[in-house]
Amino acid sequence: MAKLHDEWQVLPHGTLREVAPGILTVVGQIPMPLGKFPRRMTVVAIGDGRTAIFSPIPLNEAGMAQVEKLGEPAFLIVPNGGHRLDLRPFHKRYPKAKIVTAPGSKEKVEEAAKPVQTRANLGDRARIFTLAGCEEIELAMIVLDESGGTTLITNDVIGNVAHPKGIGAKIMLRLMGFGPKPRITVAAKRFFIKDKRSLAAQLREWSKIESLVRLIPSHGDIIDRPAPLLNRLADSLMK
Repeated sequence: MAKLHDEWQVLPHGTLREVAPGILTVVGQIPMPLGKFPRRMTVVAIGDGRTAIFSPIPLNEAGMAQVEKLGEPAFLIVPNGGHRLDLRPFHKRYPKAKIVTAPGSKEKVEEAAKPVQTRANLGDRARIFTLAGCEEIELAMIVLDESGGTTLITNDVIGNVAHPKGIGAKIMLRLMGFGPKPRITVAAKRFFIKDKRSLAAQLREWSKIESLVRLIPSHGDIIDRPAPLLNRLADSLMK
Protein backbone atom coordinates (compact mmCIF):
# COMPACT_ATOMS: atom_id res chain seq x y z
CA MET A 1 0.00 0.00 0.00
CA ALA A 2 1.34 3.43 -0.97
CA LYS A 3 2.04 5.93 1.80
CA LEU A 4 -1.07 7.93 2.66
CA HIS A 5 -1.05 11.45 1.26
CA ASP A 6 -0.99 14.29 3.79
CA GLU A 7 -1.47 17.13 1.32
CA TRP A 8 -3.56 17.72 -1.79
CA GLN A 9 -1.66 15.87 -4.49
CA VAL A 10 -3.06 15.89 -8.02
CA LEU A 11 -2.03 12.80 -9.95
CA PRO A 12 -2.81 12.33 -13.67
CA HIS A 13 -6.54 12.19 -14.32
CA GLY A 14 -9.08 12.59 -17.08
CA THR A 15 -12.05 14.91 -17.43
CA LEU A 16 -15.16 14.67 -15.29
CA ARG A 17 -17.99 13.08 -17.24
CA GLU A 18 -21.70 13.39 -16.54
CA VAL A 19 -23.07 9.87 -16.99
CA ALA A 20 -26.57 10.82 -15.85
CA PRO A 21 -28.23 13.89 -14.35
CA GLY A 22 -26.63 14.39 -10.95
CA ILE A 23 -23.82 11.84 -11.42
CA LEU A 24 -20.24 12.79 -12.36
CA THR A 25 -17.34 10.37 -12.71
CA VAL A 26 -13.65 10.66 -13.51
CA VAL A 27 -10.74 8.26 -13.98
CA GLY A 28 -7.39 8.98 -12.36
CA GLN A 29 -4.11 7.12 -12.68
CA ILE A 30 -1.97 5.71 -9.89
CA PRO A 31 1.72 5.77 -10.93
CA MET A 32 3.46 2.45 -10.38
CA PRO A 33 6.73 0.93 -11.57
CA LEU A 34 6.57 0.65 -15.37
CA GLY A 35 2.99 1.77 -15.71
CA LYS A 36 -0.17 3.44 -14.42
CA PHE A 37 -3.27 1.79 -12.96
CA PRO A 38 -6.73 3.38 -13.29
CA ARG A 39 -8.91 4.34 -10.34
CA ARG A 40 -12.26 6.08 -10.46
CA MET A 41 -14.10 8.68 -8.38
CA THR A 42 -17.86 9.14 -8.68
CA VAL A 43 -19.74 12.18 -7.37
CA VAL A 44 -23.47 11.95 -6.70
CA ALA A 45 -25.93 14.76 -6.03
CA ILE A 46 -28.09 13.68 -3.08
CA GLY A 47 -30.38 16.72 -2.77
CA ASP A 48 -30.41 19.94 -0.76
CA GLY A 49 -27.31 21.14 -2.61
CA ARG A 50 -25.17 18.29 -1.23
CA THR A 51 -23.10 15.51 -2.78
CA ALA A 52 -21.63 12.16 -1.79
CA ILE A 53 -18.17 11.38 -3.18
CA PHE A 54 -17.42 7.68 -3.72
CA SER A 55 -13.67 6.92 -3.56
CA PRO A 56 -12.26 10.48 -3.38
CA ILE A 57 -9.50 11.48 -5.82
CA PRO A 58 -7.93 14.98 -5.84
CA LEU A 59 -8.48 16.77 -9.14
CA ASN A 60 -7.03 19.96 -10.56
CA GLU A 61 -8.87 23.14 -9.60
CA ALA A 62 -10.96 23.16 -12.77
CA GLY A 63 -12.14 19.65 -11.97
CA MET A 64 -12.85 20.45 -8.33
CA ALA A 65 -14.84 23.49 -9.42
CA GLN A 66 -17.11 21.13 -11.37
CA VAL A 67 -17.44 18.87 -8.34
CA GLU A 68 -18.37 21.81 -6.12
CA LYS A 69 -20.81 23.16 -8.70
CA LEU A 70 -22.79 19.92 -8.41
CA GLY A 71 -23.11 20.50 -4.66
CA GLU A 72 -21.29 20.77 -1.35
CA PRO A 73 -19.44 17.54 -0.50
CA ALA A 74 -21.36 16.18 2.48
CA PHE A 75 -20.12 12.57 2.52
CA LEU A 76 -16.72 11.10 1.67
CA ILE A 77 -17.38 7.42 1.01
CA VAL A 78 -14.27 5.26 1.37
CA PRO A 79 -15.46 1.90 0.00
CA ASN A 80 -12.69 -0.10 1.69
CA GLY A 81 -9.42 0.49 3.50
CA GLY A 82 -7.44 0.39 0.28
CA HIS A 83 -9.14 3.54 -1.00
CA ARG A 84 -8.02 5.86 1.81
CA LEU A 85 -4.93 7.18 -0.04
CA ASP A 86 -6.26 10.74 -0.45
CA LEU A 87 -8.80 10.85 2.36
CA ARG A 88 -6.69 13.03 4.67
CA PRO A 89 -6.28 15.99 2.27
CA PHE A 90 -9.89 15.61 1.13
CA HIS A 91 -11.10 15.90 4.71
CA LYS A 92 -8.85 18.92 5.26
CA ARG A 93 -10.49 20.57 2.25
CA TYR A 94 -14.02 19.60 3.27
CA PRO A 95 -13.92 19.32 7.09
CA LYS A 96 -17.71 19.28 7.40
CA ALA A 97 -18.03 16.20 5.18
CA LYS A 98 -18.74 12.96 7.02
CA ILE A 99 -16.41 10.02 6.35
CA VAL A 100 -18.21 6.75 5.69
CA THR A 101 -16.78 3.26 5.23
CA ALA A 102 -17.68 -0.39 5.73
CA PRO A 103 -17.70 -1.67 9.33
CA GLY A 104 -14.79 -4.03 8.74
CA SER A 105 -12.67 -1.26 7.18
CA LYS A 106 -13.24 1.39 9.85
CA GLU A 107 -9.97 0.80 11.69
CA LYS A 108 -7.88 1.17 8.53
CA VAL A 109 -9.75 4.24 7.35
CA GLU A 110 -9.29 5.90 10.75
CA GLU A 111 -5.54 5.78 10.13
CA ALA A 112 -6.10 8.45 7.49
CA ALA A 113 -8.75 10.66 9.13
CA LYS A 114 -11.36 10.71 11.90
CA PRO A 115 -14.17 10.47 12.84
CA VAL A 116 -15.39 7.62 10.65
CA GLN A 117 -18.93 6.26 10.55
CA THR A 118 -20.34 3.11 9.02
CA ARG A 119 -23.85 4.33 8.25
CA ALA A 120 -25.15 7.33 6.32
CA ASN A 121 -28.52 8.73 5.40
CA LEU A 122 -28.05 9.85 1.79
CA GLY A 123 -31.66 10.87 1.25
CA ASP A 124 -34.14 9.36 -1.14
CA ARG A 125 -31.85 9.06 -4.18
CA ALA A 126 -28.87 7.06 -2.91
CA ARG A 127 -28.07 4.18 -0.57
CA ILE A 128 -24.85 2.47 0.44
CA PHE A 129 -24.58 -1.27 1.05
CA THR A 130 -22.05 -3.52 2.72
CA LEU A 131 -21.33 -6.36 0.33
CA ALA A 132 -22.78 -9.67 1.43
CA GLY A 133 -20.33 -12.46 2.22
CA CYS A 134 -17.32 -10.14 2.38
CA GLU A 135 -16.63 -9.76 6.10
CA GLU A 136 -18.17 -6.27 6.02
CA ILE A 137 -15.09 -4.64 4.48
CA GLU A 138 -16.44 -3.50 1.07
CA LEU A 139 -19.15 -0.98 0.17
CA ALA A 140 -21.31 -0.52 -2.91
CA MET A 141 -23.76 2.25 -3.71
CA ILE A 142 -27.06 2.46 -5.59
CA VAL A 143 -28.22 5.77 -7.04
CA LEU A 144 -31.54 6.74 -8.61
CA ASP A 145 -30.73 9.54 -11.04
CA GLU A 146 -32.93 12.48 -11.91
CA SER A 147 -34.11 10.83 -15.14
CA GLY A 148 -35.37 7.71 -13.35
CA GLY A 149 -32.48 5.37 -14.14
CA THR A 150 -30.58 3.43 -11.51
CA THR A 151 -26.78 3.28 -11.25
CA LEU A 152 -24.86 0.66 -9.30
CA ILE A 153 -21.42 1.78 -8.07
CA THR A 154 -19.04 -0.97 -6.98
CA ASN A 155 -15.48 -0.97 -5.75
CA ASP A 156 -12.89 -3.76 -5.88
CA VAL A 157 -15.25 -6.71 -6.26
CA ILE A 158 -15.81 -6.20 -10.02
CA GLY A 159 -13.02 -5.15 -12.37
CA ASN A 160 -13.25 -4.02 -15.99
CA VAL A 161 -9.80 -2.69 -16.89
CA ALA A 162 -9.53 -3.37 -20.61
CA HIS A 163 -6.45 -1.31 -21.44
CA PRO A 164 -3.88 -1.03 -18.61
CA LYS A 165 -1.06 1.43 -19.31
CA GLY A 166 2.44 -0.02 -19.09
CA ILE A 167 3.90 -3.41 -18.33
CA GLY A 168 3.62 -2.89 -14.57
CA ALA A 169 -0.11 -2.26 -14.85
CA LYS A 170 -0.48 -5.28 -17.11
CA ILE A 171 1.27 -7.48 -14.56
CA MET A 172 -0.99 -6.15 -11.80
CA LEU A 173 -4.01 -6.75 -14.02
CA ARG A 174 -3.00 -10.38 -14.49
CA LEU A 175 -2.12 -10.99 -10.83
CA MET A 176 -5.11 -9.22 -9.29
CA GLY A 177 -7.63 -10.01 -12.02
CA PHE A 178 -9.14 -6.58 -12.69
CA GLY A 179 -9.78 -7.32 -16.37
CA PRO A 180 -9.52 -7.26 -19.32
CA LYS A 181 -13.21 -8.23 -19.36
CA PRO A 182 -15.75 -7.60 -16.58
CA ARG A 183 -15.15 -10.15 -13.84
CA ILE A 184 -15.05 -10.82 -10.12
CA THR A 185 -11.49 -9.82 -9.32
CA VAL A 186 -8.86 -12.24 -8.12
CA ALA A 187 -8.12 -9.73 -5.36
CA ALA A 188 -11.70 -9.96 -4.09
CA LYS A 189 -11.68 -13.76 -4.17
CA ARG A 190 -8.34 -13.90 -2.42
CA PHE A 191 -8.74 -11.23 0.23
CA PHE A 192 -12.34 -10.63 1.20
CA ILE A 193 -14.99 -12.87 -0.36
CA LYS A 194 -15.71 -15.47 2.33
CA ASP A 195 -19.28 -16.52 1.50
CA LYS A 196 -19.66 -16.83 -2.27
CA ARG A 197 -23.28 -17.94 -2.05
CA SER A 198 -24.34 -14.81 -0.13
CA LEU A 199 -22.53 -12.50 -2.54
CA ALA A 200 -24.01 -14.30 -5.56
CA ALA A 201 -27.49 -13.82 -4.11
CA GLN A 202 -26.84 -10.09 -3.70
CA LEU A 203 -25.62 -9.77 -7.30
CA ARG A 204 -28.74 -11.55 -8.54
CA GLU A 205 -30.93 -9.27 -6.43
CA TRP A 206 -29.31 -6.22 -7.99
CA SER A 207 -29.85 -7.68 -11.46
CA LYS A 208 -33.61 -7.63 -10.82
CA ILE A 209 -33.73 -3.84 -10.51
CA GLU A 210 -35.82 -2.94 -13.56
CA SER A 211 -34.42 0.58 -13.90
CA LEU A 212 -30.75 -0.50 -13.67
CA VAL A 213 -28.93 1.16 -16.56
CA ARG A 214 -25.23 1.09 -15.63
CA LEU A 215 -22.57 -0.27 -13.32
CA ILE A 216 -19.64 1.99 -12.41
CA PRO A 217 -16.64 0.07 -11.03
CA SER A 218 -13.81 1.78 -9.16
CA HIS A 219 -11.32 0.21 -11.58
CA GLY A 220 -12.23 0.03 -15.26
CA ASP A 221 -14.82 1.04 -17.80
CA ILE A 222 -18.49 1.68 -17.10
CA ILE A 223 -20.76 -1.25 -17.95
CA ASP A 224 -24.11 -0.44 -19.57
CA ARG A 225 -27.20 -2.59 -18.97
CA PRO A 226 -25.35 -4.79 -16.45
CA ALA A 227 -28.17 -7.11 -15.34
CA PRO A 228 -27.07 -10.10 -17.51
CA LEU A 229 -23.47 -9.58 -16.40
CA LEU A 230 -24.45 -9.58 -12.72
CA ASN A 231 -26.19 -12.91 -13.21
CA ARG A 232 -23.13 -14.34 -15.03
CA LEU A 233 -20.84 -13.16 -12.26
CA ALA A 234 -23.13 -14.71 -9.67
CA ASP A 235 -22.97 -17.99 -11.59
CA SER A 236 -19.17 -17.78 -11.73
CA LEU A 237 -19.00 -17.58 -7.95
CA MET A 238 -20.81 -20.90 -7.69
CA LYS A 239 -18.38 -22.83 -9.92
